[in-house]
Amino acid sequence: MTTKEVTSRLLVVLQPYKMKLLVAMGAMVVVAAFNAAQAYMVKPLLDEIFFKKDPTLLNLLPIMLLAVFLIKGIFYFIYSYLLEWVGQSVIRDLRTTIYAHLNDLSMAFYNKNATGELISRIINDVSMLQGSVSHALIHLLRNLFTVIGLLGVIFYMDWRLALISLIFIPMAAVPITVFGKKFRRISTRYQQHLGASTNQLHETISGTRIVKAFCMEDFEKQRFSGHMEKLFEILMSETRFRCLAHPLVEFLGGIGMALIIWFGGMQVLNGNSTPGTFMSFLTALVMLYEPVKGVSKLNSTIQSGMASAVRIFTLLDIQPEVRESAAPVALKPFRNSIEFRDMVFAYGQDEPVLRQIKLTVRRGEVLAVVGPSGSGKSTLANLIPRFYDVSSGAILVDGIDIREVSVHSLRQQIAMVTQQTILFNDTIRYNIGYGVEACSDEEILAAARSAYALDFIQELPLGLDTVVGESGARLSGGQQQRISIARALLQNAPILILDEATSSLDTESEQQVQRALDNLMQNRTTIVIAHRLSTIKNADRIVVLKEGRLVESGSHEELLSTDGEYQSLYQLQYAH
Repeated sequence: MTTKEVTSRLLVVLQPYKMKLLVAMGAMVVVAAFNAAQAYMVKPLLDEIFFKKDPTLLNLLPIMLLAVFLIKGIFYFIYSYLLEWVGQSVIRDLRTTIYAHLNDLSMAFYNKNATGELISRIINDVSMLQGSVSHALIHLLRNLFTVIGLLGVIFYMDWRLALISLIFIPMAAVPITVFGKKFRRISTRYQQHLGASTNQLHETISGTRIVKAFCMEDFEKQRFSGHMEKLFEILMSETRFRCLAHPLVEFLGGIGMALIIWFGGMQVLNGNSTPGTFMSFLTALVMLYEPVKGVSKLNSTIQSGMASAVRIFTLLDIQPEVRESAAPVALKPFRNSIEFRDMVFAYGQDEPVLRQIKLTVRRGEVLAVVGPSGSGKSTLANLIPRFYDVSSGAILVDGIDIREVSVHSLRQQIAMVTQQTILFNDTIRYNIGYGVEACSDEEILAAARSAYALDFIQELPLGLDTVVGESGARLSGGQQQRISIARALLQNAPILILDEATSSLDTESEQQVQRALDNLMQNRTTIVIAHRLSTIKNADRIVVLKEGRLVESGSHEELLSTDGEYQSLYQLQYAH
C-alpha cells in the first residue's frame, strides 16, 4: 500500500470532522500570521526606537507585543484543542470499526490469525497511529502555516537573502525523505514483533496451568525476554536514525545561516540595508528553520503512524468468506428438515474434509454423528450455522439453501453446546442470559433449574451475581457445562447442536450434565457429535463418518448387528 493510498484512506476517515479541521486550520493561519508579526516587529524595534529614538513607538510597541501574544495564545488553544479532539475521535472510530469488522469476519480468518496479533492491531497499531494523527498532525500543520507566514516576511524584507535561504530548505528535506523510508520499515518490524509478544502474553497467561504443569516457566521467560531484546534492538535502530536526522538537518540549516549572516552583514556595512531589516530577517529565518527541524523530529512518529495505518487498512480490507446473499430472506421458524445435499467441504485449498454428504435430519429427530478423530464430525456441525460455507453442494433448512437466508435469522434458530465451554469473565446471570435480550431473573433461574445448575448457583455467596472468572475458572468443568446448557435452554432454539458436550467430564459430572442435556433435547431437533458411544445409544439415528464420508446409518442395535465401522468403534471403547 503506497503512501498516497494510505493518505487518501486517512482523509476518508477524517471526512466527518472536516468542519472542525477547517476551523483549526483557520486558527493556525492566525497563529502563523502573528508569528510572522513577531519577527517583523524586530525591525521597528531596532530602526525606529534604538537608532531613531522614537519614544511614541517605544510606548506603543510593548502593548502591540502583548496583544500579539494574547491573540496568538487564544487561537493556539483553539486549534490545539480541535485537532486533538479530531485525532482522538479518529482513533475511537478506528478501534470501533476494527472491532466491528473482526466480529463480521468468518471463522476461517480466526483459524489463520493469532489472537494476540489481532489484539495488537486494535491496541498497539491504533495507538501508534494516534501519535501520528493527534500529535504529529498538529505540529505538521502548524509548522506548515508558520513556514508560509515567515517566508512572506523574509521575502518582504530582502528577496535576495530569501532566495539564498530557500536553497537550503530543500537540502534539509533530503535526510527527512531518506530517513523516512527507514523509519517506515523499522516501524513495520517493530509492530510485527510487538504482535508476536502480545500473542505470547495471551497464550501463556491464559494457558498458565499448562505452563506450570510442564515446568516451562523458565522457557517462557527466556522466550519473552528474547522478544523484548528484539524489540529493544529495533527501537534502538530507530533511535539512532532519529538522533542522527535532527543534527544533520540542523547542520545543513547552519550552513545556510552562516552564509546569510555573512551576505546580509555585508549588505548592512555597504549601506544597502538597515540593521533593523537585517535582524528582522534573521529572526524570521531562525524561526523558519525551527519548524523545518521539527519535521525531522516528527518524521519517525509520522512514519510509524503510516506503517500502522497500512496494517490497519490491510486488516479492514479482508473480506469475510461467509457473506450474506445480495437479497437475504429471513428464515421462517423451523418446521420440517435439515438436508445435506451432495455436500463437499474443504478448508481453503486443502483436501476435502467432507465428501459427498447426503443426509436428511427430520424435525424432532435426535441424530448422533460418530466416527474416528479427524473424520469431520465437528466440521459437519459447524457448517449448519454457517461458520463456514460448503465448497460444493448445499445445506438446506426446510428446503431453503442456508446461503440464501440471513445469517442472523439462521443462527437465531440454532443453539450450541460444545466440548470447549465458552464463559465470559462476568456474572452467572450475564453468562446464562447471553444472547437473549431483556430476560428476567425468573427466566434465568428456570433455565438454571432445567440445566441442574440451580443448586450449586444458590450455594455460591453471590448466587447469580457470582463472577465466574476468565473462561469460567472459578467453576468446575461440570458446572461450566451446565451454565452453558442453561444458556442454550434460555435461547429456546428449535435446532440443537451438541458437539462432544460431555467428553471432557468425569463420570459423576457427565451424569449430571447428561440429565441437563436430556431436558435441553426435549422437543428439539438435535444433532449430537459424540465420542463416547454410551451417550448416544438412545438416539433416533446414528450416522458414522470415516475419512470425511458417510459410511453407515441406523439405530444403535442395527449398527451393532452389522460387522461395520460402528461395531469396530464400539468394541474399541468397551474392550477389556
